[in-house]
Amino acid sequence: MDKVIRAYVGLDVHKESIAVAVGDAAGGAARFVGTISHDVTQLLKVLGRLGQQGDLEVVYEAGPTGYGLQRALVAAGHACQVIAPSLIPRRPGNRVKTDRRDCVRLAELARAGELKPIWVPLPEDESIRDLARAREDAVNARTQVRHQLKGYLLRHGLRYPAKTAWSKGFYRWLGTLSFDGRPAQVAFAEYQLAVQAADERVARLTEALVTSIEGLRFAPVAVVALRALRGIDTVSAIRLVAEIGDTGRFAHPRQLMGYLGLVPTDSSSGERIR
Repeated sequence: MDKVIRAYVGLDVHKESIAVAVGDAAGGAARFVGTISHDVTQLLKVLGRLGQQGDLEVVYEAGPTGYGLQRALVAAGHACQVIAPSLIPRRPGNRVKTDRRDCVRLAELARAGELKPIWVPLPEDESIRDLARAREDAVNARTQVRHQLKGYLLRHGLRYPAKTAWSKGFYRWLGTLSFDGRPAQVAFAEYQLAVQAADERVARLTEALVTSIEGLRFAPVAVVALRALRGIDTVSAIRLVAEIGDTGRFAHPRQLMGYLGLVPTDSSSGERIR
């Protein structure tokens, strides 16, 4: 038999602190409990004073602190949901935002069933996501150093005669360049080394990402199904699956498109249709 939730606990979580509020399931205004340091042991003591395991439902907004708190609370026997911040109902005209008000509001909305929890990935799934994001950061960093090198060449009036840059021919062309004066040559060599290091970093992360999906439960989707679509290679497929997660949680394709933000917008009033 499922246990009955007797109280709803709202947490406003920050890197250094956690504000706690509780709302009784029977009704009434939620009350502010207090602010504690971001420590799981201390939070569990506070929850122990508010109710027993299974009597509480804990909610907090998704943020930069990740899912460690949710996993710790679930492991301790508490029901805990991570809430999508963009889907939290907002009161018109409410311009006062404090930690105290936020946690109280979360407790009341959780009791009213107005909150939308997000999908919390398993640790092994999150590790693939972290690796995919690390590779994306490496690609962005490589783009930056490549622009710096091409900008340096442009300032010296040097342009690659062929159309495709960053090909084998382009790198061979770079090896033929020389500059008058030691300072200019040293600067060029440093730009070259930065690009080389960025290329090697992207290559390492790409190899690690491709090999990391062996045995992963989403591997059939990432490697087989998505790669069958035109324009999607292995890395792109892994990135899509790492960010979306379990596609089985969407009952209809429209829900998946809504999750991705790929839905049309309708703003019509009177005779105006937009």
